[in-house]
Amino acid sequence: MSDTPRDPSDFETVEERRARVSAQVRAWCENARIDGRHEQLSDEAAVLIASGHLDEATRDVLANRRRAGRQIPSIGGFAALRALTDEYHDVARRADSMKPGPAQLVFKFRATEVAKKLKAMRATVVNSTTHYATGVRQIRRDRRDGLHLDPAQRDALFAALQHTPTPSTGNWLSDAGKVVRNTTVDRLSELSGTGTVAGLGRRVADVIGRGTEPEHDEFADPYDALLFLAGMLYDRINGSSTWHSEHFAIQRHQLDLGLELTQIAVDAIALRGITGELAQALRGTYGDAAREQIRSRQQALGPVWGQLVERVAALARIGDLVAQAEVALRSVMAVRHTMSLDSRIDELIARSGNRELSVENTHFVGDQFAGVDELMGTYQSALYGDIAALTAWSDHGSAGR
Repeated sequence: MSDTPRDPSDFETVEERRARVSAQVRAWCENARIDGRHEQLSDEAAVLIASGHLDEATRDVLANRRRAGRQIPSIGGFAALRALTDEYHDVARRADSMKPGPAQLVFKFRATEVAKKLKAMRATVVNSTTHYATGVRQIRRDRRDGLHLDPAQRDALFAALQHTPTPSTGNWLSDAGKVVRNTTVDRLSELSGTGTVAGLGRRVADVIGRGTEPEHDEFADPYDALLFLAGMLYDRINGSSTWHSEHFAIQRHQLDLGLELTQIAVDAIALRGITGELAQALRGTYGDAAREQIRSRQQALGPVWGQLVERVAALARIGDLVAQAEVALRSVMAVRHTMSLDSRIDELIARSGNRELSVENTHFVGDQFAGVDELMGTYQSALYGDIAALTAWSDHGSAGR
């Protein structure tokens, strides 16, 4: 994926472009590392990916809510939920394995503090009276329209959001030091209060909590990298005003971005689960014949991973083309603004009796603007192949399930 959009005339052949993007996406996913630093996923992308952990009935309700514009309660980004969840499990495990003493007390205290934060986040996501129906009539109406999430479904959604793919946080401190740092930050923030002491406390907490950020996004495993990349591409494409413009109305009809991201998540999460079970079975199996059978099943899953990579690569190519079209449309809008200025200049010149001076420039700008449809047609044609491939994979996957 290029950060600098290019004109379609600069493209390599379709085959070369696909091979280049696929190789880059595969390298990022298999190395569990994406070059550079990127924004965390939007709440919408996080919920779509979380749907991959849920049963089909709950996925259908979430899809209906998305189409109806029904939101899920926000906690300021679900990446923070994932980070706190990982920290809680790690700190609690370490506390349980330690001998009684000061170090264990620090870990236990931190586990308690993180558990409180997680409980508050769960209450926000699960119990919101603003986002979910409460009255009997409203619940019946939402159920009839396929929009109601039962409390058990909300609990399952919260548990799924705890797995939101997010880069690992790099820090120069050791794991134990990180716990001490986080605990200190919390206590300083609580004890600061207001006034001069408060300002000092917040500054100290900020310095302690800042740490050192890594140069690139690194992930817990290739699946997290793949899901984060897919969510990031969803945000890039869906957040583009050009994608939502009239120029790509047909393409939006051909490709349901939300459904595609959910299907990628469903398959990636299932593949991770099965691969993990096979690896565990291989470790506990001692017969040569049984081990060979498990290895053969592991090899059979190779094409599934390859297809997932290709689906994300197709999203990457679409994201690049939409970004290029956005740059082109910005140029068009600049031309349109120039035309508006020219018409006002024409009026001024006409009033002074020199109308002919601006005619040539007006024709020049008009000729530029007339090429917009042809330019957008080039992008539409380039998008068609990637969307066709993406929807073919989706249709195949749906038929298989």
